[in-house]
Amino acid sequence: MFESLSDRFDAVFSRLRGRGRLSEADVDEALREIRLALLQADVHLRVVRDFVSRVRAELVGIDLSQSLTPSQQVVKVVHEELKRILGGETLKLTYASRPPTVILLAGLQGSGKTTAAGKLASWYKKNQGRNPLLVGADLQRPAAVEQLQVLGSQVGVPVFSEPSDPVTVAKKGLEEAIRLGRDVLIVDTAGRLAIDDELMDEVRRISEATSPHYTFLVIDAMIGQDAVATAEAFHHTLELDGVILTKVDGDARGGAALSVKEVVGRPIVFSSTGEKLGDFEQFHPDRMADRILGMGDVLTLIEKAEETLDRQQAEETMARLQQGQFTLEDFLEQMQQVKKMGPLSGLVGMIPGLPKEVRNTEIDDGMMGPIEAIIRSMTPGERRNPSIINGSRRLRIARGSGTTTTEVNNLLDRFKQMQGMMRQMASMPGLAGRAARRATSGAKRVNNKKKKRR
Repeated sequence: MFESLSDRFDAVFSRLRGRGRLSEADVDEALREIRLALLQADVHLRVVRDFVSRVRAELVGIDLSQSLTPSQQVVKVVHEELKRILGGETLKLTYASRPPTVILLAGLQGSGKTTAAGKLASWYKKNQGRNPLLVGADLQRPAAVEQLQVLGSQVGVPVFSEPSDPVTVAKKGLEEAIRLGRDVLIVDTAGRLAIDDELMDEVRRISEATSPHYTFLVIDAMIGQDAVATAEAFHHTLELDGVILTKVDGDARGGAALSVKEVVGRPIVFSSTGEKLGDFEQFHPDRMADRILGMGDVLTLIEKAEETLDRQQAEETMARLQQGQFTLEDFLEQMQQVKKMGPLSGLVGMIPGLPKEVRNTEIDDGMMGPIEAIIRSMTPGERRNPSIINGSRRLRIARGSGTTTTEVNNLLDRFKQMQGMMRQMASMPGLAGRAARRATSGAKRVNNKKKKRR
């Protein structure tokens, strides 16, 4: 998401670099480009107008900070305004003093509501250590309950439903959560192809029957400004607490994300970033503003690493790194860890400082397949000591992995260069120790959470 908007912003800031001071003409030119970029990203007209007006007020006549160049000053102001229209602060989720905490999901048909229910249940269980119950109150769409049951089985969360009416199902689902001692109840409701009185009346009655602590509207990010109109209509009936934005990975513009908080007054709480159940994260306005401006998202990258990091493996790998003994076996293990963190193209976008040409490059996860195949075709001795791999061994490895000797040679050459870099890092005073502590501290936290859940 936001690729085109990020490129336009980058072009604006590039033209300002090297200027000694911002003139009013410079500001006007930059704001014209920013306004056009936001409109092309399908941001609501009112939001664009207010955004540009606030940025102008901040920039015209400003006394530049001695530590900032004109382009940096513009980036700073734009960053603050982006964070503001995206919601300002991350919504802090709380829990009912008397469980369960009831969460009602509403939305149009096709918005990804049922999938979002399964992902939300997985998030509460995995990230918060909670015990959710899913309720299938969507009796309108064929196989909606069956889809929810499949998702529930995949994440290890029970699903309650019965062939009656949606309001009764929701009410009985709440009773079942209390009986089972479940502390989070997620109610999946029916959608329609368009907003109608029947849909609104049904979801309103479900809300009255369950008294939800949170009502989240599930919106398809790819429908642009229509998402804002949908949110306004639901908010008028339900008094929304927030929005779950789905299909974020498929939206290159981002108008819905940049408009909904300003227009409706309710924040984006979660975003669905892919098809897998784990591709679901809490929405942080400041981090998203960083991504839009090409600053990366280090905090989310670290969190993803900590979720997948194995403590013992991290300690052993860091110990070998400190001794300059990083092997192809270690490299293969690290590749497996990276794959668990999500699509490579998404991870690259979180790394700060990369040029836009690299950030926007389509990276195929299948590129890792041949590398894995080559390493797996080696003997344990060859992985630990690649220097013993001669011509005949290279030919055998290439045949076993379905690759060529050239590809094997390229991998071995790149790995040799990597080993040299690792040795340099290990020899730097204090660096390896700090890296080891950082790498294992996250793993300890994750493992402690797992122990508590058991």
